[in-house]
Amino acid sequence: MPVPHLTLDLRGLTTKADLHMFFKRELAFEDWYGVSWDAFWDSIVAIADMPIILTLQHWQDFAAACPRDMEILRQVVADYNDYMPGKRIELDPPA
Repeated sequence: MPVPHLTLDLRGLTTKADLHMFFKRELAFEDWYGVSWDAFWDSIVAIADMPIILTLQHWQDFAAACPRDMEILRQVVADYNDYMPGKRIELDPPA
């Protein structure tokens, strides 16, 4: 049974590699997981036992350092919220 709510603090993450390795550790992704948005998508929709609500806080450091990847993350969040009924990823505060 998935955890009802999990909050992850992204403060201080300023590279794509650091963000992905943080997600790998905190969301218990498979060993093969690497620095890839495709692998992230596969993991959150089909492999990892995701919480019902995942809140990402303090994402602003990452957004400032990696604006292109932050846009990808925003799109992944939107797609996930459309694709996974009953589950959500939220950016706090909203982007």
